[in-house]
Amino acid sequence: MDNYIYTVTALNAYIKDLLDNDAGLAAVTVRGEVSNYKAYPSGHHYFSLKDETGTLRCVMFKSSAIHLRFRPQNGMTVTAMGRVSVFPRDGAYQLYVSAMMPEGVGDLHLAFEQLKARLQAEGLFDPRHKKPIPAYPRKIALVTSPVGAAVRDMLRILEARWPLARVCVLPVRVQGAEAAGEIARALDYANAHAVADLIITGRGGGSMEDLWCFNDERVARAIYRSGIPVISAVGHEPDVTIADYVADLRAATPSNAAELAVPDQNDVYGYLHQVSARLGQRTRQELSLARTRLRQLAQSRALRDPAGLIGDRRQLLDRQSERLTAALRGSLAGDRERFAAAAAKLDALSPLKVLSRGYAIPQKGERVLTTARALRKEETFTLRLRDGSVPCRVEKG
Repeated sequence: MDNYIYTVTALNAYIKDLLDNDAGLAAVTVRGEVSNYKAYPSGHHYFSLKDETGTLRCVMFKSSAIHLRFRPQNGMTVTAMGRVSVFPRDGAYQLYVSAMMPEGVGDLHLAFEQLKARLQAEGLFDPRHKKPIPAYPRKIALVTSPVGAAVRDMLRILEARWPLARVCVLPVRVQGAEAAGEIARALDYANAHAVADLIITGRGGGSMEDLWCFNDERVARAIYRSGIPVISAVGHEPDVTIADYVADLRAATPSNAAELAVPDQNDVYGYLHQVSARLGQRTRQELSLARTRLRQLAQSRALRDPAGLIGDRRQLLDRQSERLTAALRGSLAGDRERFAAAAAKLDALSPLKVLSRGYAIPQKGERVLTTARALRKEETFTLRLRDGSVPCRVEKG
């Protein structure tokens, strides 16, 4: 045996066989810190567990990873269960993890907080995305289990409060591995076929595990992309799920969701009665005022003696015409006086008046000469008199 020469593959296979047949390594539990974590598109998860002095390679195949309630992260301390074996190609032993949970807190709580933080960062909880709940819904879709107290309570309350609404139940499972997918598909179906103008989704109370489908990312995204307003009604008042954060309105219980979804017909009847009473009172007041106005008009002179009223208006028109004519005449007389005064002033300042008194005006073309220096010897100019002009020439300069 000592002289037997192994091939690498044969030795790896031999060691793998030893480890696989060791009962102590078939089911081990290891606590350590996650490092080098990576999830591949295939669904397999690869990482290492380490402590102060050692490192252990780990793999978690898709068949086991789909049952994880949380997202492993580097630096997280976890407890992993699985078997130890050898990957023959690399000749390295590793822990094949079948289950894993975070240290210190439950995996459900951690998964809830991780998904909540991620969806909040993406804006799925943003109040600006919330759609208003219709005041008087005509069609309501209940995405819930068709059996159980929750659906019966909602149907009873909706019928009692607002029987005008047509209610349809889109039956889904609200617990178990298939529940989240069914709820998401029902929400998409309601939108694709416009089966309602309001959706209520939820279930009655239970443990965190029972309500877990409403913490599923698929349900959260289906609610977010819904064009129809969604009311989330999961569990009891203390229970809060991811669906509650994403929905357009959160109800404390399914019964409370039915109360929030529709108005109370008794309240509406009471309001309509008040409006009818106010409308009747206002109508009577308007009729009374109209009758009073009609009596006043019937007693007015315009209706009793329209010819006399027209005669008075004609006389008033004649007086107004006389006053207007008189004012116009006075205005024209004043304008004539002002015009005559202005003409007299202008005539007094006219150069022609100066010429009539024996004065003359020397001109060189159109220019008036005001000094002798403006003319040279032998230069000609014109002397303008009252009754004409005389050509002149300078004899001495």
